[in-house]
Amino acid sequence: MTLPTRRQRPMPERGRSWGRDAMSEFDDLFNRMGTLLESTVGGGFARGTAWAPLTDLTELDDAYVVECELPGMARQDIDIELDERELTISGEYAEQERKGTLHRGTRRTGRFEYRTMLPGQVDAERVTATLREGLLTVRVPKAAGTGTRHIEVTDGS
Repeated sequence: MTLPTRRQRPMPERGRSWGRDAMSEFDDLFNRMGTLLESTVGGGFARGTAWAPLTDLTELDDAYVVECELPGMARQDIDIELDERELTISGEYAEQERKGTLHRGTRRTGRFEYRTMLPGQVDAERVTATLREGLLTVRVPKAAGTGTRHIEVTDGS
């Protein structure tokens, strides 16, 4: 009686980017896409344009809450604008002066901008923004009367 033999599959080779920082991969891809788009359609994604910080948008019963990660930013260096339903958060990270040689830099610098269209009508007069431990929280209250409303159907008489 013979037993089946078990064949071993070869281990897949690791790509040339093994050990490379994932963010540098994305930056490289973004730069390539920007170059391609700029050469075909022109403008828009040119190098040096603003980048968007990591942000969450949550809808509550009475407000929209935007939480934006801005570590190391001072509150006076952040600009927040609300134009009807479009919220814009912008600012700029200045490159730090360093002594010595920088061997690896992965922190983003330069102009940042986050834009979003809020899903419903808002009360622009009651918007609040707080910056605590690098987390910017913008609370945009919903306009009065914009909640879900039950409409009764009548028989038409």
